[in-house]
Amino acid sequence: MKKVEISFADGLFDSEEIAGFVRKHKSYLEGVLSREKIYQDSLGWLDVAEWASDDALKKIEDRAREVRQDADVFVLIGVGGSNQAARAVISALPRENAPEILYAGNNLSADYLNKLLQALAGKSVYINAIAKNFETLEPGLSFRVLRQYLEQRYGGGAAARIAVTGTKGSSLQQLALDHGYTFFTFPENIGGRYSALCDVGLFPMAVAGIDIGKLVRGAQEMRARLLKEPAEENIAFRYAAYRNLLQLKDYRLEMLSFFEPRFYYFSKWWIQLFAESEGKDGKGVYPVAGNFSEDLHSIGQFVQEGRKMIFETFLDLSGQDSSLIIAGDDKHDYFDYLDGKDLWEINKLAFQATFDAHRKGGIPCLKLTLPELDEYYFGQLFYLFMVACYLSGKMLEVNPFDQGGVERYKENMFKSLGK
Repeated sequence: MKKVEISFADGLFDSEEIAGFVRKHKSYLEGVLSREKIYQDSLGWLDVAEWASDDALKKIEDRAREVRQDADVFVLIGVGGSNQAARAVISALPRENAPEILYAGNNLSADYLNKLLQALAGKSVYINAIAKNFETLEPGLSFRVLRQYLEQRYGGGAAARIAVTGTKGSSLQQLALDHGYTFFTFPENIGGRYSALCDVGLFPMAVAGIDIGKLVRGAQEMRARLLKEPAEENIAFRYAAYRNLLQLKDYRLEMLSFFEPRFYYFSKWWIQLFAESEGKDGKGVYPVAGNFSEDLHSIGQFVQEGRKMIFETFLDLSGQDSSLIIAGDDKHDYFDYLDGKDLWEINKLAFQATFDAHRKGGIPCLKLTLPELDEYYFGQLFYLFMVACYLSGKMLEVNPFDQGGVERYKENMFKSLGK
Protein backbone atom coordinates (compact mmCIF):
# COMPACT_ATOMS: atom_id res chain seq x y z
CA MET A 1 0.00 0.00 0.00
CA LYS A 2 1.32 3.43 -0.97
CA LYS A 3 1.72 5.75 2.00
CA VAL A 4 1.05 9.34 2.92
CA GLU A 5 4.48 10.96 3.25
CA ILE A 6 5.78 14.24 4.67
CA SER A 7 8.92 16.10 3.61
CA PHE A 8 10.58 19.30 4.72
CA ALA A 9 12.56 21.82 2.70
CA ASP A 10 16.29 21.72 3.40
CA GLY A 11 17.88 24.23 5.71
CA LEU A 12 15.01 24.93 8.10
CA PHE A 13 16.90 23.68 11.15
CA ASP A 14 20.27 22.19 11.91
CA SER A 15 20.33 18.51 12.82
CA GLU A 16 21.13 19.02 16.50
CA GLU A 17 18.26 21.47 16.91
CA ILE A 18 15.84 18.86 15.61
CA ALA A 19 17.43 16.03 17.57
CA GLY A 20 17.29 18.02 20.81
CA PHE A 21 13.61 18.85 20.36
CA VAL A 22 12.80 15.20 19.60
CA ARG A 23 14.68 14.00 22.69
CA LYS A 24 12.83 16.48 24.87
CA HIS A 25 9.35 15.55 23.63
CA LYS A 26 9.53 11.97 22.32
CA SER A 27 7.85 10.59 25.46
CA TYR A 28 4.71 12.47 24.41
CA LEU A 29 4.17 10.06 21.53
CA GLU A 30 3.75 7.02 23.74
CA GLY A 31 1.53 8.95 26.12
CA VAL A 32 -0.74 10.22 23.36
CA LEU A 33 -1.19 6.85 21.68
CA SER A 34 -1.76 5.03 24.97
CA ARG A 35 -4.82 7.13 25.91
CA GLU A 36 -3.41 9.08 28.83
CA LYS A 37 -5.74 9.62 31.76
CA ILE A 38 -5.56 13.41 31.83
CA TYR A 39 -7.67 13.66 28.64
CA GLN A 40 -9.61 10.42 29.05
CA ASP A 41 -12.96 12.17 28.57
CA SER A 42 -11.90 13.58 25.17
CA LEU A 43 -10.25 10.60 23.49
CA GLY A 44 -13.16 8.57 22.13
CA TRP A 45 -11.75 9.07 18.62
CA LEU A 46 -8.31 7.66 19.41
CA ASP A 47 -9.34 3.99 19.11
CA VAL A 48 -11.25 4.20 15.84
CA ALA A 49 -13.30 1.07 16.53
CA GLU A 50 -14.82 2.52 19.71
CA TRP A 51 -17.41 4.49 17.73
CA ALA A 52 -16.88 3.09 14.22
CA SER A 53 -17.21 -0.66 14.78
CA ASP A 54 -18.67 -2.95 12.14
CA ASP A 55 -22.02 -2.92 13.96
CA ALA A 56 -22.02 0.88 14.14
CA LEU A 57 -21.21 1.18 10.44
CA LYS A 58 -23.99 -1.26 9.54
CA LYS A 59 -26.56 0.79 11.46
CA ILE A 60 -25.39 3.95 9.72
CA GLU A 61 -25.31 2.41 6.25
CA ASP A 62 -28.73 0.77 6.60
CA ARG A 63 -30.42 4.06 7.49
CA ALA A 64 -28.40 6.00 4.92
CA ARG A 65 -29.48 3.58 2.19
CA GLU A 66 -33.13 4.17 3.05
CA VAL A 67 -32.64 7.94 2.86
CA ARG A 68 -30.73 7.73 -0.43
CA GLN A 69 -33.49 5.71 -2.06
CA ASP A 70 -36.12 8.40 -1.47
CA ALA A 71 -34.35 11.73 -0.93
CA ASP A 72 -33.73 14.33 -3.60
CA VAL A 73 -32.16 16.66 -1.02
CA PHE A 74 -30.51 15.97 2.31
CA VAL A 75 -29.94 18.99 4.56
CA LEU A 76 -27.09 18.70 7.04
CA ILE A 77 -27.75 21.01 9.99
CA GLY A 78 -24.68 21.73 12.08
CA VAL A 79 -21.93 24.22 12.75
CA GLY A 80 -18.18 23.85 13.13
CA GLY A 81 -17.15 20.33 14.03
CA SER A 82 -20.67 19.04 13.49
CA ASN A 83 -20.40 19.36 9.71
CA GLN A 84 -16.82 20.23 8.67
CA ALA A 85 -15.50 16.69 8.24
CA ALA A 86 -18.55 15.43 6.38
CA ARG A 87 -18.58 18.46 4.11
CA ALA A 88 -14.88 18.01 3.35
CA VAL A 89 -15.39 14.48 2.05
CA ILE A 90 -18.77 15.00 0.39
CA SER A 91 -17.60 18.04 -1.58
CA ALA A 92 -14.37 16.34 -2.67
CA LEU A 93 -15.91 13.00 -3.66
CA PRO A 94 -19.34 13.66 -5.22
CA ARG A 95 -21.20 10.46 -6.06
CA GLU A 96 -23.78 9.76 -8.72
CA ASN A 97 -27.26 8.62 -7.65
CA ALA A 98 -26.90 10.39 -4.31
CA PRO A 99 -29.16 13.17 -3.02
CA GLU A 100 -28.09 16.77 -3.27
CA ILE A 101 -26.44 17.78 0.00
CA LEU A 102 -27.27 21.23 1.37
CA TYR A 103 -26.08 22.82 4.59
CA ALA A 104 -27.86 24.79 7.31
CA GLY A 105 -27.19 25.75 10.90
CA ASN A 106 -23.79 27.25 10.11
CA ASN A 107 -24.91 30.90 9.98
CA LEU A 108 -27.68 33.24 11.13
CA SER A 109 -28.49 34.77 7.76
CA ALA A 110 -32.20 35.14 6.96
CA ASP A 111 -31.36 35.47 3.28
CA TYR A 112 -29.41 32.20 3.27
CA LEU A 113 -32.15 30.24 5.02
CA ASN A 114 -34.90 31.71 2.85
CA LYS A 115 -33.04 30.72 -0.30
CA LEU A 116 -32.37 27.25 1.07
CA LEU A 117 -36.11 26.77 1.73
CA GLN A 118 -36.85 27.91 -1.81
CA ALA A 119 -34.39 25.33 -3.13
CA LEU A 120 -36.37 22.54 -1.43
CA ALA A 121 -39.61 23.20 -3.31
CA GLY A 122 -40.92 20.17 -5.16
CA LYS A 123 -38.17 17.87 -3.89
CA SER A 124 -38.14 14.97 -1.47
CA VAL A 125 -36.38 16.35 1.61
CA TYR A 126 -34.64 14.72 4.57
CA ILE A 127 -32.68 16.46 7.32
CA ASN A 128 -30.07 15.61 9.92
CA ALA A 129 -29.61 17.97 12.87
CA ILE A 130 -26.31 17.55 14.70
CA ALA A 131 -25.72 19.22 18.07
CA LYS A 132 -23.77 17.74 20.95
CA ASN A 133 -25.58 19.54 23.75
CA PHE A 134 -28.36 21.12 21.65
CA GLU A 135 -27.74 24.60 23.06
CA THR A 136 -25.87 26.23 20.16
CA LEU A 137 -28.10 28.83 18.50
CA GLU A 138 -27.23 28.36 14.81
CA PRO A 139 -28.17 24.66 14.46
CA GLY A 140 -31.02 24.91 16.96
CA LEU A 141 -32.67 27.75 15.06
CA SER A 142 -32.22 26.12 11.64
CA PHE A 143 -33.54 22.81 12.95
CA ARG A 144 -36.71 24.50 14.18
CA VAL A 145 -37.30 26.23 10.83
CA LEU A 146 -36.62 23.10 8.77
CA ARG A 147 -38.56 20.82 11.12
CA GLN A 148 -41.58 23.11 10.82
CA TYR A 149 -41.14 23.15 7.04
CA LEU A 150 -41.22 19.35 6.90
CA GLU A 151 -44.24 19.19 9.20
CA GLN A 152 -46.14 21.62 6.99
CA ARG A 153 -45.29 19.64 3.86
CA TYR A 154 -45.51 16.06 5.10
CA GLY A 155 -47.72 16.21 8.20
CA GLY A 156 -47.40 12.99 10.20
CA GLY A 157 -44.82 11.68 7.73
CA ALA A 158 -42.28 14.36 8.66
CA ALA A 159 -40.79 12.36 11.54
CA ALA A 160 -39.54 9.64 9.20
CA ARG A 161 -37.55 12.31 7.35
CA ILE A 162 -35.74 13.63 10.41
CA ALA A 163 -32.56 12.30 11.96
CA VAL A 164 -30.88 13.92 14.94
CA THR A 165 -27.38 13.36 16.31
CA GLY A 166 -26.77 14.26 19.95
CA THR A 167 -25.52 12.94 23.25
CA LYS A 168 -27.49 10.26 25.05
CA GLY A 169 -29.73 11.76 27.71
CA SER A 170 -29.76 15.17 26.02
CA SER A 171 -32.82 17.23 25.16
CA LEU A 172 -32.21 16.33 21.51
CA GLN A 173 -32.53 12.63 22.28
CA GLN A 174 -35.70 13.36 24.22
CA LEU A 175 -37.13 15.14 21.17
CA ALA A 176 -36.31 12.06 19.10
CA LEU A 177 -38.03 9.76 21.61
CA ASP A 178 -41.08 12.01 21.89
CA HIS A 179 -41.59 12.45 18.14
CA GLY A 180 -40.13 9.36 16.50
CA TYR A 181 -37.01 10.82 14.89
CA THR A 182 -34.03 8.62 14.04
CA PHE A 183 -31.39 9.13 16.72
CA PHE A 184 -27.63 8.88 16.22
CA THR A 185 -25.06 9.27 18.99
CA PHE A 186 -22.72 12.21 19.40
CA PRO A 187 -20.24 10.61 21.81
CA GLU A 188 -19.68 12.46 25.05
CA ASN A 189 -15.98 11.61 24.87
CA ILE A 190 -15.44 13.21 21.45
CA GLY A 191 -15.36 16.95 20.78
CA GLY A 192 -16.88 18.30 17.59
CA ARG A 193 -13.63 18.95 15.73
CA TYR A 194 -12.51 15.36 16.43
CA SER A 195 -15.82 13.77 15.35
CA ALA A 196 -15.14 12.72 11.74
CA LEU A 197 -15.00 9.01 12.61
CA CYS A 198 -18.27 8.55 14.48
CA ASP A 199 -22.00 8.99 13.74
CA VAL A 200 -21.50 12.76 13.50
CA GLY A 201 -19.42 12.60 10.33
CA LEU A 202 -20.16 9.12 9.04
CA PHE A 203 -23.97 9.24 8.69
CA PRO A 204 -24.12 12.28 6.36
CA MET A 205 -21.17 10.91 4.41
CA ALA A 206 -23.00 7.60 3.96
CA VAL A 207 -26.16 9.38 2.78
CA ALA A 208 -23.99 11.09 0.14
CA GLY A 209 -22.80 7.71 -1.12
CA ILE A 210 -19.37 7.81 0.51
CA ASP A 211 -17.80 4.42 1.32
CA ILE A 212 -17.49 4.96 5.07
CA GLY A 213 -16.01 1.51 5.63
CA LYS A 214 -13.10 2.44 3.39
CA LEU A 215 -12.67 5.78 5.19
CA VAL A 216 -12.63 4.08 8.60
CA ARG A 217 -10.14 1.50 7.35
CA GLY A 218 -7.81 4.32 6.28
CA ALA A 219 -7.98 5.83 9.76
CA GLN A 220 -7.36 2.46 11.41
CA GLU A 221 -4.31 1.81 9.24
CA MET A 222 -2.91 5.26 9.98
CA ARG A 223 -3.33 4.48 13.68
CA ALA A 224 -1.46 1.19 13.23
CA ARG A 225 1.32 3.06 11.43
CA LEU A 226 1.63 5.70 14.14
CA LEU A 227 1.80 3.00 16.81
CA LYS A 228 4.77 1.40 15.03
CA GLU A 229 6.85 4.39 13.96
CA PRO A 230 9.38 5.76 16.51
CA ALA A 231 9.28 9.49 17.21
CA GLU A 232 12.19 10.22 14.88
CA GLU A 233 10.25 8.69 11.94
CA ASN A 234 6.66 9.16 13.06
CA ILE A 235 4.77 11.29 10.55
CA ALA A 236 2.43 12.86 13.13
CA PHE A 237 5.19 13.54 15.64
CA ARG A 238 7.51 15.03 13.02
CA TYR A 239 4.81 17.37 11.75
CA ALA A 240 3.92 18.49 15.29
CA ALA A 241 7.59 18.99 16.16
CA TYR A 242 8.41 21.05 13.07
CA ARG A 243 5.45 23.36 13.47
CA ASN A 244 6.37 23.96 17.13
CA LEU A 245 10.01 24.57 16.25
CA LEU A 246 8.89 27.12 13.69
CA GLN A 247 6.70 28.84 16.25
CA LEU A 248 9.75 29.18 18.49
CA LYS A 249 11.39 31.02 15.58
CA ASP A 250 8.48 33.50 15.62
CA TYR A 251 6.51 32.11 12.67
CA ARG A 252 2.94 32.95 13.63
CA LEU A 253 0.82 31.70 10.72
CA GLU A 254 0.63 28.29 9.09
CA MET A 255 -0.88 28.18 5.62
CA LEU A 256 -2.29 24.89 4.36
CA SER A 257 -1.68 25.32 0.63
CA PHE A 258 -3.05 23.22 -2.21
CA PHE A 259 -3.52 23.31 -5.96
CA GLU A 260 -6.46 20.91 -5.97
CA PRO A 261 -9.83 22.60 -5.20
CA ARG A 262 -11.12 19.32 -3.79
CA PHE A 263 -9.12 20.14 -0.63
CA TYR A 264 -11.03 23.38 -0.01
CA TYR A 265 -13.49 22.15 2.63
CA PHE A 266 -10.87 19.87 4.13
CA SER A 267 -8.84 23.02 4.77
CA LYS A 268 -11.84 24.47 6.63
CA TRP A 269 -11.86 21.38 8.88
CA TRP A 270 -8.09 21.65 9.39
CA ILE A 271 -8.35 25.34 10.28
CA GLN A 272 -10.93 24.66 12.96
CA LEU A 273 -8.98 21.69 14.34
CA PHE A 274 -5.82 23.69 14.99
CA ALA A 275 -7.35 27.09 15.77
CA GLU A 276 -9.73 25.76 18.40
CA SER A 277 -7.22 23.32 19.85
CA GLU A 278 -4.18 25.61 20.17
CA GLY A 279 -5.46 29.18 20.23
CA LYS A 280 -5.45 29.75 23.98
CA ASP A 281 -3.30 31.09 26.81
CA GLY A 282 -1.89 33.68 24.39
CA LYS A 283 -0.34 30.88 22.32
CA GLY A 284 -0.81 29.08 19.03
CA VAL A 285 -0.07 29.34 15.34
CA TYR A 286 -2.88 31.00 13.37
CA PRO A 287 -4.05 28.54 10.67
CA VAL A 288 -5.07 29.82 7.23
CA ALA A 289 -5.56 28.24 3.82
CA GLY A 290 -4.01 28.96 0.42
CA ASN A 291 -6.40 27.90 -2.35
CA PHE A 292 -3.95 27.96 -5.25
CA SER A 293 -3.54 28.89 -7.95
CA GLU A 294 -6.41 31.37 -7.40
CA ASP A 295 -4.98 32.83 -4.19
CA LEU A 296 -1.58 33.32 -5.80
CA HIS A 297 -3.20 36.26 -7.60
CA SER A 298 -4.31 37.87 -4.34
CA ILE A 299 -2.21 36.94 -1.31
CA GLY A 300 0.67 35.49 -3.32
CA GLN A 301 2.61 38.77 -3.25
CA PHE A 302 2.48 38.96 0.54
CA VAL A 303 3.48 35.33 0.97
CA GLN A 304 6.43 35.74 -1.38
CA GLU A 305 7.81 39.08 -0.20
CA GLY A 306 5.87 40.23 2.84
CA ARG A 307 6.73 39.95 6.51
CA LYS A 308 8.33 36.58 7.22
CA MET A 309 5.81 35.22 9.71
CA ILE A 310 4.21 32.48 7.57
CA PHE A 311 5.20 28.89 7.01
CA GLU A 312 3.41 26.60 4.57
CA THR A 313 2.23 23.01 4.61
CA PHE A 314 1.48 21.95 1.05
CA LEU A 315 -0.98 19.17 0.25
CA ASP A 316 0.04 17.30 -2.90
CA LEU A 317 -1.43 14.45 -4.93
CA SER A 318 1.14 12.19 -6.55
CA GLY A 319 -1.27 9.99 -8.49
CA GLN A 320 -2.95 11.43 -11.58
CA ASP A 321 -6.72 10.90 -11.47
CA SER A 322 -7.85 13.27 -14.21
CA SER A 323 -6.67 14.47 -17.62
CA LEU A 324 -7.48 17.26 -20.05
CA ILE A 325 -5.26 17.67 -23.09
CA ILE A 326 -5.07 21.24 -24.37
CA ALA A 327 -5.85 21.05 -28.09
CA GLY A 328 -4.37 23.40 -30.64
CA ASP A 329 -6.38 25.06 -33.41
CA ASP A 330 -5.99 27.58 -36.23
CA LYS A 331 -6.69 30.66 -34.10
CA HIS A 332 -3.55 32.40 -32.88
CA ASP A 333 -4.45 33.19 -29.23
CA TYR A 334 -0.85 33.50 -28.00
CA PHE A 335 -1.10 30.35 -25.88
CA ASP A 336 0.26 27.98 -28.53
CA TYR A 337 2.97 26.87 -26.12
CA LEU A 338 0.25 24.87 -24.33
CA ASP A 339 -0.68 22.75 -27.36
CA GLY A 340 -0.74 19.06 -26.53
CA LYS A 341 -0.04 19.54 -22.84
CA ASP A 342 -2.11 17.88 -20.11
CA LEU A 343 -3.83 20.26 -17.67
CA TRP A 344 -2.99 17.86 -14.84
CA GLU A 345 0.72 18.29 -15.61
CA ILE A 346 0.36 22.06 -15.99
CA ASN A 347 -1.14 22.21 -12.51
CA LYS A 348 1.68 20.06 -11.13
CA LEU A 349 4.25 22.39 -12.71
CA ALA A 350 2.49 25.37 -11.12
CA PHE A 351 2.61 23.55 -7.77
CA GLN A 352 6.34 22.91 -8.00
CA ALA A 353 7.10 26.41 -9.29
CA THR A 354 5.25 27.92 -6.33
CA PHE A 355 6.83 25.58 -3.79
CA ASP A 356 10.30 26.44 -5.10
CA ALA A 357 9.63 30.19 -5.28
CA HIS A 358 8.24 30.35 -1.75
CA ARG A 359 11.06 28.20 -0.35
CA LYS A 360 13.73 30.31 -2.05
CA GLY A 361 11.92 33.44 -0.87
CA GLY A 362 12.50 32.40 2.73
CA ILE A 363 9.20 30.68 3.49
CA PRO A 364 9.63 27.44 5.47
CA CYS A 365 7.81 24.80 3.40
CA LEU A 366 6.55 21.35 4.34
CA LYS A 367 4.89 18.97 1.90
CA LEU A 368 2.37 16.25 2.69
CA THR A 369 1.94 13.91 -0.27
CA LEU A 370 -1.07 11.64 -0.86
CA PRO A 371 -0.97 8.86 -3.47
CA GLU A 372 -4.58 9.66 -4.39
CA LEU A 373 -7.70 11.31 -3.02
CA ASP A 374 -10.38 8.84 -1.98
CA GLU A 375 -12.16 7.70 1.17
CA TYR A 376 -9.20 5.66 2.38
CA TYR A 377 -6.79 8.59 2.25
CA PHE A 378 -9.32 10.98 3.76
CA GLY A 379 -9.49 8.58 6.71
CA GLN A 380 -5.69 8.65 6.89
CA LEU A 381 -5.61 12.46 6.80
CA PHE A 382 -8.27 12.91 9.48
CA TYR A 383 -6.52 10.56 11.88
CA LEU A 384 -3.02 11.87 11.12
CA PHE A 385 -3.94 15.50 11.75
CA MET A 386 -5.97 14.75 14.89
CA VAL A 387 -3.04 12.92 16.48
CA ALA A 388 -0.63 15.61 15.29
CA CYS A 389 -2.84 18.31 16.78
CA TYR A 390 -2.98 16.47 20.11
CA LEU A 391 0.83 16.15 20.11
CA SER A 392 1.32 19.74 19.03
CA GLY A 393 -0.92 20.99 21.82
CA LYS A 394 1.12 19.06 24.38
CA MET A 395 4.36 20.48 22.99
CA LEU A 396 2.81 23.94 23.23
CA GLU A 397 1.61 23.18 26.78
CA VAL A 398 -2.06 23.88 26.13
CA ASN A 399 -5.13 21.66 26.48
CA PRO A 400 -5.92 20.60 22.88
CA PHE A 401 -9.50 19.60 23.73
CA ASP A 402 -11.17 22.56 25.42
CA GLN A 403 -12.42 25.79 23.83
CA GLY A 404 -13.47 28.14 26.58
CA GLY A 405 -13.04 31.20 24.38
CA VAL A 406 -15.80 30.05 22.05
CA GLU A 407 -18.28 30.26 24.90
CA ARG A 408 -17.68 33.99 25.51
CA TYR A 409 -19.61 35.21 22.48
CA LYS A 410 -22.38 32.71 23.19
CA GLU A 411 -22.83 34.10 26.69
CA ASN A 412 -23.16 37.65 25.34
CA MET A 413 -25.52 36.55 22.55
CA PHE A 414 -27.81 34.54 24.81
CA LYS A 415 -27.98 37.46 27.25
CA SER A 416 -28.99 39.79 24.41
CA LEU A 417 -31.68 37.35 23.27
CA GLY A 418 -33.08 37.01 26.78
CA LYS A 419 -32.25 33.35 27.29
